[in-house]
Amino acid sequence: MPNMDPKKCPMPSQDPNVRNKNFKEVALGYTAEMAVNEAKRCLQCKKPACRTGCPVQIDIPAFIAEVAKGDFEAAYQVIAKSSALPAVCGRVCPQENQCEGKCVRGIKGEPVGIGRLERFVADWHRENVHTPAAKPEPNGHKVAVIGAGPSGLTVAGDLAKLGYKVTVYEALHVAGGVLMYGIPEFRLPKDIVQHEVEGLKELGVDIECNMVIGKVLTVDELMNDYGFEAIYIASGAGLPRFMGIPGESLKGVYSANEYLTRVNLMKAYQPGSRTPIMKSRAVAVVGGGNVAMDAARCAKRLGAEQVYIVYRRGMAELPARKEEVEHAEEEGIIFKTLTNPVEVLGDENGCVKGMTCVEMELGEPDASGRRRPIVKEGSEFELDVDTMIMALGTSPNPLIRSTTPGLDTDKHGCIITDGPDGLTSRPFVYAGGDAVTGAATVILAMGAGKEAAKAIDEAIKAKEQE
Repeated sequence: MPNMDPKKCPMPSQDPNVRNKNFKEVALGYTAEMAVNEAKRCLQCKKPACRTGCPVQIDIPAFIAEVAKGDFEAAYQVIAKSSALPAVCGRVCPQENQCEGKCVRGIKGEPVGIGRLERFVADWHRENVHTPAAKPEPNGHKVAVIGAGPSGLTVAGDLAKLGYKVTVYEALHVAGGVLMYGIPEFRLPKDIVQHEVEGLKELGVDIECNMVIGKVLTVDELMNDYGFEAIYIASGAGLPRFMGIPGESLKGVYSANEYLTRVNLMKAYQPGSRTPIMKSRAVAVVGGGNVAMDAARCAKRLGAEQVYIVYRRGMAELPARKEEVEHAEEEGIIFKTLTNPVEVLGDENGCVKGMTCVEMELGEPDASGRRRPIVKEGSEFELDVDTMIMALGTSPNPLIRSTTPGLDTDKHGCIITDGPDGLTSRPFVYAGGDAVTGAATVILAMGAGKEAAKAIDEAIKAKEQE
């Protein structure tokens, strides 16, 4: 019998006033009984709109049907055909704008909790199945991947399953990319990321860390000296943006990238950590996306008394996931919307002592379709903070484009590709994820990786038949 409850089964989670003082995962996950009950809310539509909303095309009704029957391993195998990182996607994908956004149950109630079910299935498999993945038969071809983030790991996994010898070159000391340095432990535990990475290694993928391509080796050297037949560039977008206002060079001004990397990758929150981070009294995070929410919630957990989200549009225009905004509000983050900083104020020691801000109002829509923020005359005020974190977006690092002749990029430094297959202006050099789009979502980067893996396989096979 279908479960016709109009609401999702609630997700158990830590109490807000407990979790805002620790870095343990906020959401605690479904029990088996909860998962089965939620799966029975799925109507098993003949034309499943949910699947069209998934960038990696998971057969959502099929895996949910297995959960409803209680066969969790069968459900995992359905997901694994399409996704290399199900435990990650179940936690951080914006399902409300993708699969769940198209679920017919959402028309007269809440959609099926597809993300929660994906997370449950992946966690169940990790905790209960310990059989190593079988290595595919080698096909004799070599492919290099630059960057061990979600896009690079997806390409590596898909090509390894087809028998390719894949080597992933990662600039940092650990694989995972933004999953390791950008997303906090309380949203995505790092041991889960590393478990997914180990699964790729079992398929035969080699991962070489501390390899800055463009400095240690170039793209041309990989192809000409190391014999790689194709290269996939998935180097992400790690170059932070600032506002260009007075005072941004003061001590206590961080980019969100630096702040989150110190916290997430270098564990600055742990006692005895060798990576320093400011012990702030009051923090302003400038921006309204998921990265801003992550930075603000980290600052709260690090002991700041007041943490502000400073955003120039209103609450309705916040680009962050609804769930992340709700969690931030529950944890005591203060939202100062329709507010924009115009200067960072410093003390005699060159440290941040405050911000001069102006109030905004929304005018007519701009080119993005959102209402344009306009300064209210005479609305200047000072915000008392000692730390400022800029979460205004990122762009790709110029290192690879500057050391790869003939690689075309746009005015933002993003690599230009010839459609969804990811082929660049260089033959057999492909690219995808944030290096192409600028900062976007994990699942979109994975979708680009799947398309590129298919294109690389077809191109190498076609060359072999010439």
